[in-house]
Amino acid sequence: MGVSRLQKLRQSLIHQDLDVLLVSQPENRHYLSGFAGSTGWLLISASNAFLAVDFRYVEQAKSEALDFEVVHIKGELADWLPQLASELGFKKIGFEADQVSFAAYHQLCKATSTTHQQLRLIPTTGLVESLRAIKETEELEFIIEAVELADAAFEYAKSVIHPGATEKEIAWELEKFLREKGSETIPFDIIVASGPNSALPHVRPSERAILKGEPVVIDLGARVNGYCSDLSRTLCLGEESKTFSKIYDIVLGAQLTALATIGAGMNGDQADRLARIVIDQAGYSEAFGHGLGHGIGLEAHESPRLGPNSSDLLTNGMVFTIEPGIYVTSWGGVRIEDTVVIENGKVKALARAKKAANI
Repeated sequence: MGVSRLQKLRQSLIHQDLDVLLVSQPENRHYLSGFAGSTGWLLISASNAFLAVDFRYVEQAKSEALDFEVVHIKGELADWLPQLASELGFKKIGFEADQVSFAAYHQLCKATSTTHQQLRLIPTTGLVESLRAIKETEELEFIIEAVELADAAFEYAKSVIHPGATEKEIAWELEKFLREKGSETIPFDIIVASGPNSALPHVRPSERAILKGEPVVIDLGARVNGYCSDLSRTLCLGEESKTFSKIYDIVLGAQLTALATIGAGMNGDQADRLARIVIDQAGYSEAFGHGLGHGIGLEAHESPRLGPNSSDLLTNGMVFTIEPGIYVTSWGGVRIEDTVVIENGKVKALARAKKAANI
């Protein structure tokens, strides 16, 4: 696992003209090394791979990051990186621009300008994330297991949800179910949003009691061996109103269109438009205010991004969500979301949870 990923990254270092890359983003660190600790830094060059950790993680790092030489460090980044880089002969040090704080960067610049003037700090973006976007067979297997857990949780939701139950109560039942069935963590806060609350795409569950005849958006996911799933369904307890049925059918039509037509070779903007045009033509263009989907893997939201102006190219092996929605203030919202993979140029839905709204 680790070696082939390192080889791919080393090719990127050549193209970027870097001697070494400092990796600090947790999921990137895990992806490249297998180290699951909460703190640590990778230093990867053409011929070396180091994992720098403090006392708390030395033994864990040695047991998990088998392709890396573990370095025991003390102090802040600026206290050890310039000295170590100089000792190893590195001059051009790439770092993840969105992971190193301004304060840490300032301290590094100060340290290099005084005692290690030969060092250059070069910001980079997306070098590891671009590798993570295309899933290997084992990664896909873990995601499928996480999808199956999410499917099971949704079926369980239909058995416990009832008029009078609060959003918080149902969300807690689902979290307990997922953990008891084997989800390592809950990759994001479970959403149970009813009535007007369902018009808020990322609202937290509240003490609001769920009522008959109104939309209830449930958005949940599981995590298996570090890999996430993401599933959304919208329910209605009892008889559906005409408004609910109309909006639900539009959103479902948009999602089914996207599932049938998105493929390898498109960019994120083109994929988004395939679903968005269905909602636009139905008169709800202003009510679909987020992108169509996002990549999923070690993070619940990662590359690629499917949305307006996204140039992310979709290719075989990518796993992402397709989740159109319509949100009407004071009434509510409908969102339907599946985790999918591109195989043989076409989208394959991994989720099996039923999309019938009425229970």
